[in-house]
Amino acid sequence: MSESVVADFVGTFNTQQSAGSEPTRGRILLSRQRLVLAADDGKIQIPVENIFDVAVGQVPDDLGDFFSATVTIAFRTQGRQQVAAVEGDDEKIEKFTNVLFKVLLNGTEMTVKHPARVGGRVTGEEFTPAKLFLKPGEVEFRRRGEDVTVRLATVTGFERLEREIAGSKRPVLAVKHMQGGRSVLSLAALPSEQKMNVFGRYLRMEYSDVVTDLQDIDLGEDETELLVTIYSTGDMEGIPLADILDMEASEVTLLLNRLAEKDLIVDSETGTKITPRGRVVVNNHLEDVNE
Repeated sequence: MSESVVADFVGTFNTQQSAGSEPTRGRILLSRQRLVLAADDGKIQIPVENIFDVAVGQVPDDLGDFFSATVTIAFRTQGRQQVAAVEGDDEKIEKFTNVLFKVLLNGTEMTVKHPARVGGRVTGEEFTPAKLFLKPGEVEFRRRGEDVTVRLATVTGFERLEREIAGSKRPVLAVKHMQGGRSVLSLAALPSEQKMNVFGRYLRMEYSDVVTDLQDIDLGEDETELLVTIYSTGDMEGIPLADILDMEASEVTLLLNRLAEKDLIVDSETGTKITPRGRVVVNNHLEDVNE
């Protein structure tokens, strides 16, 4: 490869062209133009512009049961869709995946509406041009006059919607996150279905890490009720929680301490506030209730 290489490691890989056989051991090289899977008997070159999906830890059935720590890459070649699975140790795959997402998304020209909503209030913001960049633990929308930074640890959910932009309906990714102690909604529209898929996959990967971390949290019924109350009422300054929940003040204090120990709430100058972790827990609880 004549261009600058941003990732280079030894691992194993398999493609649909060799499905059913054991994975090939070789070098995995990535530049900003292409991904190369190189072995003694030849190499496979995948232009970055042809990659339309990336999944971590998922291997198609037709590639066999040989893989453990993997990243699966879907791409188009000669008018056909192909899949390649790459395996390495956990640390290498994590680093490679992060670099691959940056190569695919950094510098993408897009439009963003921020904030589209603050709490329950819809703002009058319009979609404005921006460029997308991934940074450690953050997503950055760089636009003229003001950059928008979304810390991934503050993301509480996202979904795909349709909005009218410049006179036509386009798919957008709605990202819910916390900013300055408030719930904020940002809308991002990327220029192609391929970019939307990859960006959505990246956010799902990061969000799943938060959800996995929360699976070990065990909440009692009273703790859940208190957390939902804090979520619903927002700023808690001056609000008698004991009266709202029909509990003794000492019992509420004990529950608050338990939630704080689990990093689901935090005390601030304006009262008790729910953390991004706590917001995810509440969202999951409300989804279960509404099903």
